[in-house]
Amino acid sequence: MVDIFAITFPIFALVVLGYLCVYLKVFRTADMRVLGQYVLNIALPALLFNAVATRRMTEIILPSYVVVFALGGLATMLLAYGISMLHGTGPARRAIATMGSACPNSAYIGFPMMMLLFPDSAGLILAMNLVVENFLLVPLSFALLELSRPRKGMSLWSSARHTLVGVLRRPLVIGLLSGVAVSVMGLPIPEALSRMLEMTAASTSAIALFVIGGTLAGLPIVGNRLLAGQIVFGKLILHPAMVALFLLALPMLGLPPLSPDLAVAVILSAAVPMIGVYTIIAQDYGHEGLASLALLGTTVGSFVTLNLLLVLLT
Repeated sequence: MVDIFAITFPIFALVVLGYLCVYLKVFRTADMRVLGQYVLNIALPALLFNAVATRRMTEIILPSYVVVFALGGLATMLLAYGISMLHGTGPARRAIATMGSACPNSAYIGFPMMMLLFPDSAGLILAMNLVVENFLLVPLSFALLELSRPRKGMSLWSSARHTLVGVLRRPLVIGLLSGVAVSVMGLPIPEALSRMLEMTAASTSAIALFVIGGTLAGLPIVGNRLLAGQIVFGKLILHPAMVALFLLALPMLGLPPLSPDLAVAVILSAAVPMIGVYTIIAQDYGHEGLASLALLGTTVGSFVTLNLLLVLLT
């Protein structure tokens, strides 16, 4: 337990530090947006590019990992949507509950944890997670959100195309795809550039966790507690359980098993809280209070569930 706590304590200590700094007005809530933009637009793209460009394509995308993470996420979305429907939840809140249950925060929380657990593979784990999230789970969640309200002169195809273009314009995805292109073409990276990218990437973990805590300090904590509890259960329990189920089913899918480290990594990747922009997305639909309550619940609850998972898996 001491070894496990040594892994999780720095993660949650930085989250608490960010929360206290905003709560005590050492930093403003607006400062968190600036720091968050640095992580999303500069540090993480540099990290992804460097992690992918320096490896062969066969090392970048492992089919077994991607299939397990993708099917686990899709199953979670289906179950979360179905449970919300049975409870008579409205379309918009149903879509928000589905997104919160199945879209993990691999960039801000998952990656710092992987850096502590599997430093040599953390960049590749993040790359595979982001491929599934950015091209499958998040676009599907946006589609459900768009279907929850009347479309304003935009067809479903146009909405899907708009979402795809938005994904391709994200610096994270540009960094990932640029790294893939360099890897495929076998281009060497100058040592000076590589060192600059490594220095930039090294700043990612601490700032990302600090931003998560600072963002929580400024959230409006009001909303439907029953539905928020359902979202917390979906994200912290249901999602990793579905991923673990498909991990066990890999032989039946005709795919090779994952290494012990990657098997632990894929389950833990599903067990982290939802994406950091969750409340911002929900705000556009008038349910930011529900999203804030769920985000706070998963962030606090994950301290318990992640420690338990680490004990069970490692």
